[in-house]
Amino acid sequence: QVQLVESGGGLVQAGDSLRLSCAASGRTFSSYAMAWFRQAPGKEREFVARITWSGGDTYYADSVKGRFTISRDNAKNTVYLQMTSLKPEDTGVYSCARRLAPTTPYATWGQGTQVTVSS
Repeated sequence: QVQLVESGGGLVQAGDSLRLSCAASGRTFSSYAMAWFRQAPGKEREFVARITWSGGDTYYADSVKGRFTISRDNAKNTVYLQMTSLKPEDTGVYSCARRLAPTTPYATWGQGTQVTVSS
């Protein structure tokens, strides 16, 4: 069983940077990809970025492209989300998730970390 634990959230001002971490424990070698999602108050959860575990291929939502960078450290079983030029609309609970194959859903989720960007 894989467990995901996020950290690194906080309260920052617009234009600041923040780095989130997602530490995975358990049978992480079976993961196909890891992703970050976020959910703002009163809104549905939305995809932010994903990275494949083996090849490191990345994909971003248009709203964060050029500002956020997803990366992974296989030795540490950790995925990062470096966020720069933060905007108030980036506020939300950020969660990491894991999928086992390209066509399977993200079935393992962390509890999330709060990111609040003040204007």
